[in-house]
Amino acid sequence: MIAPQSQRLPHAVLDQDSRNRKALKIERLLGLANRGGPLHILEIGTGSGGIAHYFGTHQHLHCEVTAVDISDNRLVHEGYCYQQVQGVELPFGNAGFDVVISNHVIEHVGDAEAQAHHLAEIRRVMKPGGDGYLAVPNRWMLTEPHYRLMFLSWWPHSWRTPYLRLMRKGEFYDCEPIEKYRLERMLCDAGLGYRNLCIEAMRETLAIERPQSMVTHILGKVPDWLLKPLRGLIPTLIYRIDRR
Repeated sequence: MIAPQSQRLPHAVLDQDSRNRKALKIERLLGLANRGGPLHILEIGTGSGGIAHYFGTHQHLHCEVTAVDISDNRLVHEGYCYQQVQGVELPFGNAGFDVVISNHVIEHVGDAEAQAHHLAEIRRVMKPGGDGYLAVPNRWMLTEPHYRLMFLSWWPHSWRTPYLRLMRKGEFYDCEPIEKYRLERMLCDAGLGYRNLCIEAMRETLAIERPQSMVTHILGKVPDWLLKPLRGLIPTLIYRIDRR
């Protein structure tokens, strides 16, 4: 059951520059430049509206974008249609979208049952042959990104809120990060095919945000096979998903 909305904060990222960089990364990871249009895109949990705006006003891609959220925290409104939703149910028919984006959403929807429902809804509204982008904070990240507190998500579930209060970072821990193997089981159970893009996403992030960095240069010479054993430790789990 989903916890009351009053207990779950929106945690929206409101920096438009960061949303543009995130959207460009999604575009590259899903290979959207090679797709014919128009692309019907759904962004679940749009936050500031920045990613929806990026695709809806794209200079080269022809995108028809719909965005949903349970709280309206939008800073940009142009280029897309917006609908308010309640819970994880999506107010759309089956197989209507070429691309579905769920960027740091699933950890906010509630418990394991609500998370499974979220994935099932993604599959339901995605067209056969469509693609999804799923990003989730890894439970084993060193610093929890929403509250900037080390080891917060490492604790057993019942300890997290008391630890948050003890460290004076909040009153209720309203997120449910997922570890890699559990998330992949959930994707299989939802009937979703998946490809882990953590390594590709790390390379794209550096190429977009720090193109001249020595780290970017060095990482570009490290083969994927050497980095893949580290995927379970990367702070954000990123997947390209599809209907199996």
